[in-house]
Amino acid sequence: MKGSLLLGSVAGIELRIHVTFPLILLLGAAQWMSPHGLPGAAFGVLLMIALFACVALHELGHALAARGFGIPVREIVLLPIGGVAVLGRNPRRPLHELLIAVAGPLVNVAIAAGLILALGLDGNFNPMELFQASADKLSTATFLHWLLVANVTLVAFNLIPAFPMDGGRMLRAVLAMFLGFQRATRLATGIGQTLALAMGLYGLASGMILLALAAFFIFMGAGQERASEEARTLLSSLRLGDAYNKHALTLSPGDRLDRVIDYLLTSYQPDFAVVHGGRLLGVVTRERVLKSMITREEDGYVTSIMDRDVPRFEPHLSLAEVHERMEQQAVSLAAVFDGERFLGLVNLDDIREAMQIAAFQRASGWHPEDRYAS
Repeated sequence: MKGSLLLGSVAGIELRIHVTFPLILLLGAAQWMSPHGLPGAAFGVLLMIALFACVALHELGHALAARGFGIPVREIVLLPIGGVAVLGRNPRRPLHELLIAVAGPLVNVAIAAGLILALGLDGNFNPMELFQASADKLSTATFLHWLLVANVTLVAFNLIPAFPMDGGRMLRAVLAMFLGFQRATRLATGIGQTLALAMGLYGLASGMILLALAAFFIFMGAGQERASEEARTLLSSLRLGDAYNKHALTLSPGDRLDRVIDYLLTSYQPDFAVVHGGRLLGVVTRERVLKSMITREEDGYVTSIMDRDVPRFEPHLSLAEVHERMEQQAVSLAAVFDGERFLGLVNLDDIREAMQIAAFQRASGWHPEDRYAS
């Protein structure tokens, strides 16, 4: 979600728009400007803003449902192709994921119901016919008809059982109740990529470029979700006590920055614990050292630039738990403690390396005892 701008916050959740978002406003203006001139362009822009307000409410439905289950929400980002609620972690209970996935489309159902009442329609209306009948003039009725059709379309599109759409998440949640998350993810993402491939081919053959583009993002999103779940499964089998650097160089409070610079030049270690009497006082990172070099503070003591507030984790935790907690706290470095005894440091690169080695071991069938085979 790089390249997004803060728009504000709703219920304590940051709302951002991607820098490419104005493209959808230009599209709306172009569609209505041709038959109606400048008033039509303004109408199209307002229509797109209202449409993406509905998208934002859709994502807010997901976000509030997630927070109700204790899952932190980082932000909501609006993109030209839709929106996304960025959760601090994925729900690990199938029922929670099902309810979070359902919450978004239910918001659009509620909006559509409100628009039906505002337009004075009964239950036998055809939204597409109303949309086509009023599309040739600029009016409040046209505006509301467009929004009604858009919300009905959003519900229908999001219920497609193609991961990572809401329908795909619902499918995985139901499958996970019987198969577990890993197998359910493989099946749901496989179905999603198959549907995305069919949608993409149909879009290209019929000249529907936007459909083909949406299919591409669905296909890639499904693949990323499968890779993420496989990585989490692998990390769940590893413990933090097996991944932190047990042979790391450490610093003392009396060391100066020139010693850290020497360590950086002669080792691959990027972070250094400042220890006194077996107690962790803080951590000096490569970024802090480089900043001190820019400000010409090489002669200072390491205590002047060390971070004193470092997350602590027990060695019995799985790497999946540690990775999730570090992401939630937006940190890349943590300390490993056995009770009050400091053991060492771990960073995200250590976790990734442990995962790569474990993946190689699993793929090759290698086991630790193989080291002693002749």
